[in-house]
Amino acid sequence: MLMAHPAVLRNLIEQYETLRVLHAENGSEEAHRRMDDVAYPRCVSTGTRDIDAALIAARHQLPGVRTEDDSLLPA
Repeated sequence: MLMAHPAVLRNLIEQYETLRVLHAENGSEEAHRRMDDVAYPRCVSTGTRDIDAALIAARHQLPGVRTEDDSLLPA
């Protein structure tokens, strides 16, 4: 499976969290649509089909989450 760069994952997580707050505050249909737009690439980049599973997987793929950070080791 292809692995997204940690910076890309972090950006997708931040975008989704920001949009989720905006949608919760004002129920904006635009925020909801953009949440869907951000959710799809996160699912693809984590190999999941569910946005909650994608969020968990993305966070686990970020450097520093595991006991041993292997993100900088050669493949």
